[in-house]
Amino acid sequence: MFSRTWILKGGILVEQTQKTRKHAGRYILIIFAALLVFLAVAFFSYVSDYRHADETTLSLLQSDSIHQEGNLTILTPDAGNDTGRGLIFYPGGKVEDIAYLPLLEKLRAQGVTVALVKMPFNLAVFDINAADKVPAAIPSVSRWYIGGHSLGGAMASSYIDGKEDHYSGLILLGAYPVNDSTIPTLCIYGSEDVMLDKSKLSGVRNVLELVGGNHAQFGNYGTQDGDGVASISREEQQAKAAEAMVAFLTTD
Repeated sequence: MFSRTWILKGGILVEQTQKTRKHAGRYILIIFAALLVFLAVAFFSYVSDYRHADETTLSLLQSDSIHQEGNLTILTPDAGNDTGRGLIFYPGGKVEDIAYLPLLEKLRAQGVTVALVKMPFNLAVFDINAADKVPAAIPSVSRWYIGGHSLGGAMASSYIDGKEDHYSGLILLGAYPVNDSTIPTLCIYGSEDVMLDKSKLSGVRNVLELVGGNHAQFGNYGTQDGDGVASISREEQQAKAAEAMVAFLTTD
């Protein structure tokens, strides 16, 4: 026997049986499941549309000094040229991690070990603490730094808060610090970068503007919607950025 419940429908009291309530609950579950499917499809459609590395980066993967280990691409200095310094690098949002190899190879050539992190769905927000496992994986490094480009830089800045004793510095490319950490910080940006809120750099001591550079040319993944037009080449922008990064990384 069904329990009796009355609901107001169109100004009239209508009896609602347990059976009709069961049907209503089923409809709600169907609608909820359909919503979950829609959200899942929308999410995977969003993260699948990312910026791919160009052919220049793919050729670098053939180097004996670069190898991949799990979610890391590790760039190892030549024997006798190792400074003992290492940089953990978080890539920009929706950018294939290896797009930064041409820039980071310039650091490796100057004796800096680099651990380039591949992020879930190419978004550093999904693994801010990825750096935790890097030092143990590369014990040859005596002093670690962390950095990143754009969203990756922001997440590296967020990660470093409270961990200053474990790192010697922070490097941000086309990004600004998201907290008030006292760790030594180097910010590098292009003068034609219209995506970066440059007012957020006012409190940073070490800031380098690359005249003619833009947001996307720190990596090798083509142009980026909403970015300014660079008046210098990608190679020139990366060479100048690498020079400043190496100086920061190797100066006591």
